Amino acid sequence: MWFLKNENIKDNSTPSPNQEVDTKQKEALKTSLQQNIQTLKDTLGKSSDIIIREIRIGNEGNIKAGIIYTDGLTDTPSLQNFILETLMLDIKGIELLEKTSPEQNLISVLKDVALTVGEIKEITNLDVLFNSLLSGDTIILIDGYAQGLSISNRHWAERAVTEPSAQTVVRGPREGFTENFRVNTALIRRKIKDPNLWMESKIIGTRTKTNIAIVYINGIANDKIVKEVRLRLDRINIDGILESGNIEELIQDSPYSPFSTVYNTERPDVVAAALLEGRIAILIDGTPFVLIVPALFVQFFQSAEDYYVRTVIGSLIRLLRFVAFAIALLAPALFIAITTFHHSMIPPALLISLAAQREGVPFPAFVEALIMEITFEILREAGVRMPRSIGSAMSIVGAFVIGTAAVEAGIISAMMVIVVSITAISSFVSPSYDIAISVRILRFAFMVLAASFGLFGITIGLIALILHLCSLRSFGVPYMSPIAPFNVSDQKDTFIVLPLWKLITRPRLLNQQNKVRQQDSAAAKPAPPTK
Repeated sequence: MWFLKNENIKDNSTPSPNQEVDTKQKEALKTSLQQNIQTLKDTLGKSSDIIIREIRIGNEGNIKAGIIYTDGLTDTPSLQNFILETLMLDIKGIELLEKTSPEQNLISVLKDVALTVGEIKEITNLDVLFNSLLSGDTIILIDGYAQGLSISNRHWAERAVTEPSAQTVVRGPREGFTENFRVNTALIRRKIKDPNLWMESKIIGTRTKTNIAIVYINGIANDKIVKEVRLRLDRINIDGILESGNIEELIQDSPYSPFSTVYNTERPDVVAAALLEGRIAILIDGTPFVLIVPALFVQFFQSAEDYYVRTVIGSLIRLLRFVAFAIALLAPALFIAITTFHHSMIPPALLISLAAQREGVPFPAFVEALIMEITFEILREAGVRMPRSIGSAMSIVGAFVIGTAAVEAGIISAMMVIVVSITAISSFVSPSYDIAISVRILRFAFMVLAASFGLFGITIGLIALILHLCSLRSFGVPYMSPIAPFNVSDQKDTFIVLPLWKLITRPRLLNQQNKVRQQDSAAAKPAPPTK
C-alpha cells in the first residue's frame, strides 16, 4: 500500500534544472561530433575527471573521432594498447577504415572488425552514453554518425576477497563478498555451476544508477516469490542507493517491526545454500552485504558452520543459540520481577545474600538494571565506533572498571552486575547482528513490564511477542514457519540439525515445484563397517 500510495503522487510544479538535465540526457546523439562533445561538456559541467580527446584516424587523417572516458574508472593501459593504437597506429585497422565504402557503416566496421576488445555496444542516445561513461566505459564518437560505441574497459581500485569480519566461522570457507558487483556474481557462480542459476539485472536510483541483480535457481525458486521480488524492486523510485540497507528498507514487509524480514550476509557459501533451498538473493553494487528473501525467524539462528561439523555438535550449538536468545531477552526482567514481587521463589540462603547486597543500594532493581544496561550499550557502541586497535580493549576495561566502581560505591548490587554481564554475553552468541539488535530493543520493554506487573507482565509480553511474530510475513511466507504453521518435515533443520543424508526435501513453504534435493536417506546413509 505504501508503494501504491507513492505511485499516485504527482508533482505539478515547474520543472527544476535537474529535471531539464534529465530530459536532455534522453535526447538522441547528433551527427556532428562538435555538437555531441559540447553537449557532454555542458551536461557534465566541464568536470576535470572526464577526459575528452579529439583525434583523426585514417591514412590521411580525414576522419574525425572523439575518445571520452572517466579518469580513475577506466583502464588506461587497455585504452592505449587496444583502442588508440588500433585506431591511430595499427596498419590493419587504418586499412580497414580507408576501405570502408560510403554504403558501409563505419561504426559497425569498428565494432565487428577493427577493435580488439571484449565487450562493445552501440549507443544512440545520451542517456545510455552517460550511464556507460560514468560507469568506467570508453566512448568513441565519429563525426557524421548519430551513434557511437561503448567499450567496456572498466578498472578501479577495489578491496580484495578477504575473510568476512561480521560472520566468522571456525570451520568453513574464508572468502567473503566485496564491493565489486562482478566479483560477487563470480563468487556465486563459482559455488553453483548450474545453467539454471539466473541473474536478472536492474538499475535503481535516478542519480546513482546502482546495479542490482536478482539471483535465483530456475526450477527451484518459487515463481510467485520471484515475481513479488521483481514487483517490489520495480516500484522503487529514489534518487540514490548507497548500500543494501536502502533496498532492504524499501522492500521489507513490516518496516516498524523490531524483527527484520530480510536476511543479509557477506558469505558466498550462505548465499549458495539459500539459493539451493529455493530462496532469492539480491546483489547490490558497492556493498559486500547480499540480501536473501524470504527470511524466516529460525534462519537468524542458523550458521554456515552448523552444516560443516558433525550433526551432534551442530545441533547442540544451535540449541545453545536459542537458550542464549531467551537469556538475553528475559534475564534482567526475570531478576527484576522475582526480587521485586516474588520473593518466595528465591531460596532463603540466596534471599539473605541478595538482601545483604542491596542493603546500601538506594535504587530499586529496575533502576539498577536500567543504569547498567544503558551504560553497557554506551560502551558497546563506543567500542564499535572507535579504532579496532583500542575499541575492544576500551569496552572490556570500561565495563570492568565501571562495574567494580559502581559496586564499591553502593550504587549497584553485585548480583545485578552479574545478571547484566550474562545478558550482554548471551546477546553476542547469535550469528546474526539483526536478531541481536531486536533483543536489545525488546529487553527494555520486558524490564518495564517486569517492574510494573512482575511475572504476569512478562507473561503478557511473551504472548504479545509471539502474536506479533506469528503475524509477520516475509514475501508472503509466514515468518515463524516451520514452527507456526507447524510442519513436521521441516523440523529436521529447525532446532536441531539432522545429518545431510536426512535432509532429503527442501523447505515446503519456500519451494513448491522441486522439493526433493537428494536421493532417499536409506540409499544415502553411510554403509555399516564390514567385519
